[in-house]
Amino acid sequence: MLAIACRCAARWVWVESAGQPNAAGMSAVGGSYAAQRAANWPYAARMSRTQRLIVVLVLNLGLVAGLVVVGVTAHSIAVLAEGGDYLLDAAGIGVALAAIWLAGRPATRTRPGGYPNATSVAALINAGWLLILEVLVAAVALNRLLTHRVPVDGLPVLVMSGVAAVAMLGAALILRADEDDEEDGELDLSVAAVLLDTIADAATAAAVAVVGAIILATGGWYWLDPAVALAISVVVAYHAIALIRKVLARLRPARSR
Repeated sequence: MLAIACRCAARWVWVESAGQPNAAGMSAVGGSYAAQRAANWPYAARMSRTQRLIVVLVLNLGLVAGLVVVGVTAHSIAVLAEGGDYLLDAAGIGVALAAIWLAGRPATRTRPGGYPNATSVAALINAGWLLILEVLVAAVALNRLLTHRVPVDGLPVLVMSGVAAVAMLGAALILRADEDDEEDGELDLSVAAVLLDTIADAATAAAVAVVGAIILATGGWYWLDPAVALAISVVVAYHAIALIRKVLARLRPARSR
């Protein structure tokens, strides 16, 4: 339940802060808030979109190795699920970077309109990969819950997940500065998909850290590890489907033109 609450809260924060208002509808309050956020994070505000994504990509790849090692040595399916999620996020960031490059290419004779849907397609691919991964994690977690009980070492789970939560929170703050670059008030969907994943990753890592602390304190309750992994995978899969539907709805008008 803790993991579900963290995931849902992360999605609510993203929907509230990363919506897609038009430029005419933006209020003076929203503008002053964006200016205040840029003042609080001056380095992120001066970074380009590509630089922000590269920073988050490096953070993800750095965390993957640590999470996989801790997941294997501590016998934690929840930490391994974190590692797989971060690796998938890294792939999604790579797709987003490629989409930004394609969207910035000039029009050609064969493509007079350029690549206007490149970032939307990147978001669709990212969400699709995420959905597949979460189905696999749910299957493994359910199998462990039903078939056998595996002891989990709580201390490395607590430490590694705590570090991951802090790192992903910093990455989310860097990505949120991207909103200030939007002149038309429309958030880039490929960056929005990465931001959604990053916020959810921070919340999930915090929940897994709490599970590690409980296992460490009680010397048992090992069932919490696959239970949390299962809960995380179900909630993430639900929101991945929602993102896929959102992107498809945007692509349909583009195809009709």
